[in-house]
Amino acid sequence: MTDSSRYVVATDGACKGNPGPTGWAWVGEDGHWAAGSVIQGTNNVGELLGLLKAIEDHADVSELVVQADSKYAIDTYEKWMDGHRRRGWKTSTGAPTKNVDLLEQLIVARDARRAAGLPDVVLEHVRGHRGHVLNEWADERAVRGAEHAASGKESAWSSLGGRHEKLDVSEAPKKKR
Repeated sequence: MTDSSRYVVATDGACKGNPGPTGWAWVGEDGHWAAGSVIQGTNNVGELLGLLKAIEDHADVSELVVQADSKYAIDTYEKWMDGHRRRGWKTSTGAPTKNVDLLEQLIVARDARRAAGLPDVVLEHVRGHRGHVLNEWADERAVRGAEHAASGKESAWSSLGGRHEKLDVSEAPKKKR
């Protein structure tokens, strides 16, 4: 982690087919990261999981800034999830809300920050695949997760516990996957 109370992470999701094997990831400004695989999901599931795991893994960071290339994930968190819940998990048009399990977990993570007296997470939209270094790393990790899921394995990995090395985020990944 950085010495300041502000910490920036980028999140991403990936899917081989949609639906299909899914990956998620977050990568922090200091090179810490986490990623995972879900055997069957959608790109939106990967995007929401990346956001959820970034929030959960940084529950004690006072000013958490999450950069995402997914307007769906950002809008879900900032605008839609509370309304869906108020309407009994229906959208504004009355259709059933998708990914309710993840939205419930996002609400719990957000409310836990509030209960701890921490400010809400700041979400920033970044354009994906446009040279944003942290986004490129998050994409690389999420794609690896989706590839792992395609082999029939569901797992998660992280540098936070010291089992995996931090990334050099001074430049984008060398090789596109």
